[in-house]
Parts: sequence; C-alpha cells; structure tokens
Amino acid sequence: MNTRNKKATDLKQAYAYCEEIIKKHSKSFYFAFSKLPKDKANAVYAIYAFCRLADDSIDEAETKKQQAAALKSLAEELGQFEQGNESDHFLWIALRDVFDRYDMSIQPFYDQLKGQTMDYRFKQPETMKTLVDYSYYVAGSVGLMLLPIIAVKNHSDLKKEAIALGVAMQLTNILRDVGEDFNKIDRIYLPKDLMNHYGYRKEDLFEQLIDEKFVQIWENIAHRAEQLYDDFFQSLNLFDEDSQFQVALSAKVYGGILDAVRENGYDCFTQKNKTSSAKKALFYTQVKNNLSGK
Repeated sequence: MNTRNKKATDLKQAYAYCEEIIKKHSKSFYFAFSKLPKDKANAVYAIYAFCRLADDSIDEAETKKQQAAALKSLAEELGQFEQGNESDHFLWIALRDVFDRYDMSIQPFYDQLKGQTMDYRFKQPETMKTLVDYSYYVAGSVGLMLLPIIAVKNHSDLKKEAIALGVAMQLTNILRDVGEDFNKIDRIYLPKDLMNHYGYRKEDLFEQLIDEKFVQIWENIAHRAEQLYDDFFQSLNLFDEDSQFQVALSAKVYGGILDAVRENGYDCFTQKNKTSSAKKALFYTQVKNNLSGK
C-alpha cells in the first residue's frame, strides 16, 4: 500500500473510531449530527471524541491526583497537536484533518480541559452566574469548537449564539440529572443562593423532596436555559444552510428534556428523563417544515 492510500485508510479508520464513540455515548447528538454532510458529520464526531476523552480521563481516575495527572497528560498531547507533533492515535489523526479543512481555533479545546479541571475540583456554584460560567467551560466551549464546521461563512459573528446553545444544553443536563449527580457523585449544581432564597436544603435533596421550593429553583434555571435556546434560534438563518436542520434539531431534542422532566412531575431523582422517540419524530417534522417555509 502506498503512502497516500495508507493515509486515506488511517483517516477512514480514525473517523470510524470517533463515530463509534458518539454512537455509544450520545444517541441524541448522533441522531441530529449524523444527518450532516459526511465531511461535516465526521468533523463533529472527532470533536465529540476529544470531549469524551477529556471527560473519561476524569471519570476513570480513582483519585484527584490521578485526575490531575490524566488532564495534564491530555493537555500536553493537545499542546503537541497545536505544534503539529501529535501522536498517531485515531483521535489526533481525525482532528488534524478537521483543522486542515476548517478555520478552527485551538482555544476552545483548552477551555474544555479547564472545564474538566473545574469538574474534578468541583464546588457547588454560589450563584447562577457561577453556574453559567462553569457551563461555558464544559459545554459552551464545545459550541465554539463546532462553530467553524456548521457556520463556515459566518462563524466569526456567531460566537455568542454558539456559546448560548452549549450553555443551554449543559443547564439542561444539570436539570435532568439532579438526583444522579447528588446520589452517585455527591454534587449539587443548583446554585447556593437559589437554594437559600427558596429555603431548600441539602437534606431535602437527600430525601428526594419535590415540593414548590424545588420546582421554583428548577424552573429558575430552566428559564435561563430556555432563554439561551431562544438566543440561538434567533440567529439560525446565519448558520450554513446544510447544517441548519441538524443543529436546530439537536437544540429541539435537547430542549425537549426539560418538558419531559415537567411531564414527569419534576422527578429528576428516580426517573431517567429523556425526549421520547415520538417527540423526536415530531421535532424532526417541525424543524423540517419551519426551515422549508422560511
């Protein structure tokens, strides 16, 4: 096999590796982004795989020291990649192709690693602003990574909207996983000032108490998330025409999780809330009709 053919084969295998990661870990994202043109879909898979690797480096480490070492190692690999000296791991092969084809910035990748560092040094956010700032690093940064792929022409003008979508999705994750985060990893993402304002205590979380106070806190954060989804949708027409449907569908499917929690009586302790297949099909039709009628 000559060098050119080997390179093409390696790249094909690299993207297949990244696609398997997103298929395994995020059916909602895969449902939406697999419908992009193949080159763009592959680029999204590679970015997702990077974020997953960063996330796994935290989850698989058994001590804070090991977490710090794993993130330091990944940051060093990213630094080598920035210098053009990356390893031949499938992830870096795929990302190199993405950087060659799109006007990518390396900074959001470093911001994502900062978000992972904030995760292993986690402290309950004091305020909504603290929560939104954290959400930028762990998810808004992903919006910036994806932006040059789904808004090739206008990506320089859409940074605020890309961040808004990423933060909205992270807030949605937090609202979906209140019980799991508290019970499994002893984390409270609900801001302290909101809990204090409404008089909802850590003991209430332990008791899985769903009362008016909990609903008020939950809806306060949900309202912020829905504002951010709206901010994104206001500029949808500036994204690439071949990407508008996919990114809008992704936002709709994710936003649908909030309604699923409401429909389940705000039970994010014992229920695994998600957008149903029927709702996904409905959103698919709605987004298609809205875009075709623009």
